[in-house]
Amino acid sequence: MIPSTAGFLDRDFEIEEQPSLTYKMQMDGNLVCGYTDGLEAVRQAIYKIIMTERYQYIMYSWNYGIELLDLFGEPVTYVCPELKRRISEALLWDDRIRSVDGFEFDFPQKGIVHVAFTAHTIFGDVQAEREVNF
Repeated sequence: MIPSTAGFLDRDFEIEEQPSLTYKMQMDGNLVCGYTDGLEAVRQAIYKIIMTERYQYIMYSWNYGIELLDLFGEPVTYVCPELKRRISEALLWDDRIRSVDGFEFDFPQKGIVHVAFTAHTIFGDVQAEREVNF
């Protein structure tokens, strides 16, 4: 027998926001030491998301990270708009990030694209960048 859910969805639910408190990564020394919260925690989350290849690590959900491997060998005219779309989609899974814009592309050498952008979060704006080989 299947239990009845009649009236269950009519109840008032209280939605709680999860805290953003997390371990603090120190990039220059490759250390995890202490805790961080707020804007710095979101900055760290953005870094981790755009540096993690999607579907490559079983510890992460399939919604986590960014797909970049299939961009290798593609023309620049395809890579730039795809990077913009993929970065936005990857970051917007995080509820703390409201929007992503201000994309700027630079080509320091053949086969490399440097992308810089702004993520608008509930704590403020975060400037981020990533270099991608294509």
